[in-house]
Amino acid sequence: MRVLTWNLWWRFGPWERRREAILSVLRAERPDVAGLQEVWARGGENLAQWLAGELGMHWAWAPSDTPEPWRRRVGDPAADIGNAVLSRWPVTAQEAVRLPAPRDRDDGRLALYARVDAPCGPVPFFTAHLHSAPDGSAVRVEQVRVLARFVAARRGGTAFPPVVTGDFNARPDSDELRLFGGRLTAPAVPGQTFVDAWECAGPAAPPATRDRANPHVAATFEPNARIDYVHVGPPGPDGLGRVTAVRRAGDGPVGGVWPSDHAAVVADLASGGSAAAARGGGQG
Repeated sequence: MRVLTWNLWWRFGPWERRREAILSVLRAERPDVAGLQEVWARGGENLAQWLAGELGMHWAWAPSDTPEPWRRRVGDPAADIGNAVLSRWPVTAQEAVRLPAPRDRDDGRLALYARVDAPCGPVPFFTAHLHSAPDGSAVRVEQVRVLARFVAARRGGTAFPPVVTGDFNARPDSDELRLFGGRLTAPAVPGQTFVDAWECAGPAAPPATRDRANPHVAATFEPNARIDYVHVGPPGPDGLGRVTAVRRAGDGPVGGVWPSDHAAVVADLASGGSAAAARGGGQG
């Protein structure tokens, strides 16, 4: 099973051209399930719905209840922002949770849950978008606690481990990532741990997902950072859900346009061959 996480940079920059580049990357990568953050909707249009239609996928969407700070940044009072899941297979349940933040730092971050009816059995899939301020680790720690409880309450009833994707806006050694993984400190939910896909199957020096080679990142004068993740719970029977491969995608221009200010993370998870067969095989 191929999963992907990607922050799509909302309606910033040349968004109309970027959405075509985003579609091109997703079409090439052929994920079975994708967790997307900073997904826009406006009027009757929704980027996730459009992508799903073009790719022949199912979709789920959860809008932020506080889009005003985002709207002010682009001068558009009608645009909405949220998280989305695209799935090759039906989504049988979905639910969103608001992630907490102090009033002066609150821009409506959330996590979305989608239960995916995969050939190998139900997959509890999540995608989250955490607070972004460089000095906001304490905020993200509280958001991770809520996210972990949200996952714990919805992960059961299946042998497939929970898959938690998203833009955590934090480096791997941060307090919030250590707390969420639960392997270098006590986990946010007792007994619940996750592995970072890069640590299972990636290179010794994982690449940044916000990389100054991308002009959208270079313009911010910020350093390279790996802040986008695929997290997976302990494997099920016979290694079900274990990470077998991981890499970046969307990390270069498409037709002269960089799709986003983030690279995507693509991970292949063991699923007994069902997902590969559904895609026609030959990948991952």
